[in-house]
Amino acid sequence: MQVTPSVKGLATIYDKDILIYCISQIMAKLKKGEQVSKRVLINSHELLIFANRGTAGKDYEALQEAIERIRGTRISTNIRTGDEEQTDTFGLIDASSIRRKHGLDGRLVTYEITLSDWVFNAIRHNEVLTLHRDYFRLRKPLERRVYELARKHCGQQANWKIGLETLLKKSGSHGPAPRFRQMIRDLAATDHLPDYFVTFDLETDMVSFRNRGTMKAALAPQVEPWTGRLDGEVYGDARNVAPGWDVYHLEREFRDWLGEEEIVPKNPEKMFVKFCQSWFEKRGRP
Repeated sequence: MQVTPSVKGLATIYDKDILIYCISQIMAKLKKGEQVSKRVLINSHELLIFANRGTAGKDYEALQEAIERIRGTRISTNIRTGDEEQTDTFGLIDASSIRRKHGLDGRLVTYEITLSDWVFNAIRHNEVLTLHRDYFRLRKPLERRVYELARKHCGQQANWKIGLETLLKKSGSHGPAPRFRQMIRDLAATDHLPDYFVTFDLETDMVSFRNRGTMKAALAPQVEPWTGRLDGEVYGDARNVAPGWDVYHLEREFRDWLGEEEIVPKNPEKMFVKFCQSWFEKRGRP
């Protein structure tokens, strides 16, 4: 397989967050039995929150650059059958349309992405991996790639072992082996990889992934988050109890938490402020 970058550069593992978001929207509709198409309408603010990113002006600009990199990146694969060879070239996104809000900052409001047939068919045939929500909290590209490999090869099995050199090759990293070795050692020491415990045997150079037992819960159908509206004045109270945090990010976390706990709030504003206060007490300033 050969990957050709766009004029804006090669799509990064962080750019993949956009595809993951699109895939999640389509899969959610499929589970509900709704019709789906390659065209996905996205709210940029919602996507940034989904991917655990900021919502400042620079974050919207970075989002547009990421879309352009993905749209221009091309993939070529070849298949040999007897004395013939077939080469197919395709992209991940066929087209994109961006709508801006009129104003000084010109922030994105919505954009529409048309996925390629290759990506869309993979979704329809259930050939995409589900990811733990904490995947987006992994800040190092190699950590994300290692998690993806663990999801692919270990999945819901109890454990999976692989040699460090083989894992390095599968990761596609072009960095030096000593740096990759140190990253794996740090990953095992901090034990923060979603879904899997990681251990590294220095003598045998073997990396082991052991299922945390969180996979079943992560893959189970989620209860729809509460869809009611919050009174506009509550955001001021939320900022007071959680200074420094984006209240709209906290709102998304609050709604997800309600869905996971199957809670229908009787007094949503009071519960939201209490949620924000608890969030700040546990995490402090961002």
